Amino acid sequence: MSELLASTDVKKPHVQEMAHQWEAHLHSEFQAKSTDEALATMTDTPRVNIVPLMVGGLNSEELRVFYSQHFLNQLPPDIAFAPITRTVGQGRIVDEFVLKFTHSIQMDWILPGVPPTNRWIELAMVVIVQFNPQGDKIESENLYWDMGSIMLQAGLIDASLPVRGADHARQALNPVMPMNELITRAQG
Repeated sequence: MSELLASTDVKKPHVQEMAHQWEAHLHSEFQAKSTDEALATMTDTPRVNIVPLMVGGLNSEELRVFYSQHFLNQLPPDIAFAPITRTVGQGRIVDEFVLKFTHSIQMDWILPGVPPTNRWIELAMVVIVQFNPQGDKIESENLYWDMGSIMLQAGLIDASLPVRGADHARQALNPVMPMNELITRAQG
């Protein structure tokens, strides 16, 4: 039995290698802002899907265009992350965090076609990163967030709608904040 376990352990991606590769990928994006470095952390057939907007890329060529023309060159200078949780295992990493920035530049990957509003934005985000079987290259990323909260903070939708704005991100960082305020407001 131990021989069977040993042989299957070899095929499992190494948790530390996946975490190291993901950190290298994040550095390539947010510090180096390098398309080549980002793609070097990925397989030959990577996929990135920013799910709320259906933007990203389905292969290296599409991602090269996306990273260089619609993402890495559109990171506001004050962009920051506040980590919440990270789960590593079974060939993937799931990161939950709050992303904060001033919408001071065009951001096709967050608000395509919307000129800078110069408003402060905070959003809770989840990214699911899938690795190749060796755990040394990223196969795909799926990013999720609440688009309504971003649009409210950017001043694009009416505050009377059932949307929380930055409160959703703040509550993710501080889970003891009051809840159900939208229900109370609706019952008014």
